Amino acid sequence: MQISQLLRHKDPEVATVDGSASVRSALALLAAKGIGALVVSSDGRRVDGIVSERDVARGLHARGADLLAAPVSSVMTADVHVCPPDANVEALARTMTDHRVRHVPVVADGALVGIVSIGDVVKARLDELEEERRQLVDYIQTP
Repeated sequence: MQISQLLRHKDPEVATVDGSASVRSALALLAAKGIGALVVSSDGRRVDGIVSERDVARGLHARGADLLAAPVSSVMTADVHVCPPDANVEALARTMTDHRVRHVPVVADGALVGIVSIGDVVKARLDELEEERRQLVDYIQTP
């Protein structure tokens, strides 16, 4: 299965935040949308970085509550793993596991077109495995 197929079942809007926004405002956006990561982008198309709840938690541990007033760019991950829409879900799962990332922006022709979480990838793989199981059962039970 390709990432583009997975994206068809998701909200096409990708939550972004400007790198100059405060960490506090990024946390408010994460809470309001019920998500775990925001793509950092100055224009909503280019991926400048990614900021996750994990980044904020580690930043709070290292820098204390003053971090909340700091810009998102001070806590974001700048070296972002991205993938194209035609990437294979299984290959992306391997990349996410190997690099210990939970969110991967999807980029086509240099523009942000979606984001995939590890939960999306796991669900897609489980759906594939269930379909394979169903086909095997049908094959075995067919006279």
